[in-house]
Amino acid sequence: MTDDPYLVLLNDTGVPIGVPLSAAGEPDCLETPAVRAWLDAQGVSKRSPGLRLVPPEETAAIPEDAERLPVPLGEDELNLLRLRNALESVARLERELLDYRSRADGRDALLVRALAAGVPAHRVAELTGEELTVVKAVAY
Repeated sequence: MTDDPYLVLLNDTGVPIGVPLSAAGEPDCLETPAVRAWLDAQGVSKRSPGLRLVPPEETAAIPEDAERLPVPLGEDELNLLRLRNALESVARLERELLDYRSRADGRDALLVRALAAGVPAHRVAELTGEELTVVKAVAY
């Protein structure tokens, strides 16, 4: 972990790290010669979808191959970044929970079908990560 937030250019925009620059409130550092030169060198604008601002506590998650630049943020800008990052993290987790729910909705039916097809209960438990007692209870 570093003490600096980073401006990061991600090749894979599906990587859930930091916040889009637009959500960070246009920090003052974007107008510094160093940041403008870095953006020019990367061939991107401030509105590039792969451009993210990452708070100091999240910098360890930056992919090795990502272009990055430490940037100075004022206290208010850093607080806003942390708030927006937390909101994005919560939103990501909520999407994962919804995905889990959609997968778990047919869980009992799937377990019953597997057992009826002859898959041993211990193997169903092993493959699904469910407790053996849960798998056996579904069979009855």
